[in-house]
Amino acid sequence: MKKLLLVGAFALLGIGVQAQEGFRLGGHVGAPLGDASDAASVTIGIDAAYMWNITKGLDIGATTGYSHFFGKDHVDDFGFVPIAASGKYKFNSIPLFVGLDLGAAISTRNYINSGLYVAPRVGYQMKKAELYLGFQSISSKYKDHGPYWHDDSRHNFGAVNFGVNFFLK
Repeated sequence: MKKLLLVGAFALLGIGVQAQEGFRLGGHVGAPLGDASDAASVTIGIDAAYMWNITKGLDIGATTGYSHFFGKDHVDDFGFVPIAASGKYKFNSIPLFVGLDLGAAISTRNYINSGLYVAPRVGYQMKKAELYLGFQSISSKYKDHGPYWHDDSRHNFGAVNFGVNFFLK
């Protein structure tokens, strides 16, 4: 199932590359929060989205990418591939926007389950790019046989990210 969802994420990425209308590509770097801060020191990632303009200032689309958490204290690196709906509202009189991604995050490690993905952000809008500050939250179960936490309860793998996206047309 994970492999099928991963193939779907990259297929979405490929569709956006061919069409290039409303395609957004970028990256982010961040500081892990919550349970992720216990096991990871920093996170980096790539972002890709295809957005449609619904009405003046409002864009809706689909997003995917990859967020890599670098493990610390003998903990293996881990990562997530989000597959989510994305929304963005650009304010009319100022070059600022707010956005939200909501969907699923597929874990790249067997000892962490996939989970709910929520990523709100605020940013500065430029003509061909955007800068943003965002919060990424992945609510997931950690399987007891993993190297760090030793329980089956829910955990929050989150991060505060700074990123840049470029518009490709």
